[in-house]
Amino acid sequence: MTDTPPTALDAVRFVLVNTSHPGNIGAAARAIGTMGMRRLVLVTPQAFPHREATALAASAIDVLDAAVVSADLPSAIADCQFVLGATARRRGVALDEFDPRQAAQRVLDAVAAGQRVALLFGNERVGLDNDEIKLCHAAIAIPSDPACPSLNLAQAVQVVAYELRMAWLAGHAAATQARSEPPADAAELEDFFVHLARTLDAIDFHKGRSPRTILQRLRRLFLRAQPDQRELRILRGILADAERMASLAGRET
Repeated sequence: MTDTPPTALDAVRFVLVNTSHPGNIGAAARAIGTMGMRRLVLVTPQAFPHREATALAASAIDVLDAAVVSADLPSAIADCQFVLGATARRRGVALDEFDPRQAAQRVLDAVAAGQRVALLFGNERVGLDNDEIKLCHAAIAIPSDPACPSLNLAQAVQVVAYELRMAWLAGHAAATQARSEPPADAAELEDFFVHLARTLDAIDFHKGRSPRTILQRLRRLFLRAQPDQRELRILRGILADAERMASLAGRET
C-alpha cells in the first residue's frame, strides 16, 4: 500500500480476540487496509506471525507488519474511550445494539469528540464471550439472514470497515463542499474587524453610545461563523459600499 495522510479513521483500531486461523488475520488486515485504516490489534492469536496471514494480507502487508499483539483484551483497549463489540448472538449482557451503518456514525462522532475507538471481533468459533462483551459500550450486529447468521471473521471486519469508510467519505465530501475556499486567517479577520468598526462609526450606528459591547458581540459572532476568504471579501465589499454611501450622504447635507 502507498503512504496516505492521516485521517480520522486512524483513531479507530480493529481488535481481533483469540483468532484461531492465521489466514483470517491476513484477510482482516487486507479488509481494513483497503478501506483506508491501519490499526490492527491481535489479542492472544493462536498462530501469528504465520505465512498464511502474510499471503492473505496481499497489498496490506504494512497493516499486518504494524499489528500489535496483546496478552489480554483489557490492556489492548485500556486507552480507548469508546469500545464496540461485533456479535451475531444476543448475550446475557444488556447493551445498546447498532447495525454497522449506525455504528459507523457513532464511531465518527466519538472520534470527532477526541476519543480513541476500538472495534472488537471474537474467536471464529464462539465469537466474543460475555466477559469480553462486558468491556464494550455497545454491540455491532450485522443484520444477516437468520437461516445463515454467522459471517466469516474477515467478512465481518470488511462489512464494518466498509460502512465506516462510507460514513467518513460522506462527511469528508460534505465538509469539502461546504468549504471550497480556504478559511480566513487571524490577520484577515482582524483587518475585517477594524473595517467593521470604522463602518459602524461612518453610518453612526452607535448613536453616541459606547461601541465596545456591540463590537465584542459581533466579534464573537464572526469568529463562531468561521468565514472563509471569499465570504470575508463579500462582507468587506458590503462594508465598503456602506462607507461610500455614508460619505455621499455626508456631502449632501
